[in-house]
Amino acid sequence: MKKSGIHPEVHTVEAHCVCGSKFTTTSTQKNILVEICSKCHPFFTGQQKFVDSAGRIERFAARYANVGKK
Repeated sequence: MKKSGIHPEVHTVEAHCVCGSKFTTTSTQKNILVEICSKCHPFFTGQQKFVDSAGRIERFAARYANVGKK
């Protein structure tokens, strides 16, 4: 026995990114605004930057510099 009226209505919407890119998707919301998309995300663009907070990268490199040199 199926229940009717329990599922939300699904719309085809155009999502907007802050970089200016637009793409079409389906959603229960009528408007979608995203902060980052596949056109501006560092993983997809290849421009990934590491944020070094308080020298953590240097400490990690110094700690594991001699591993595997035996």
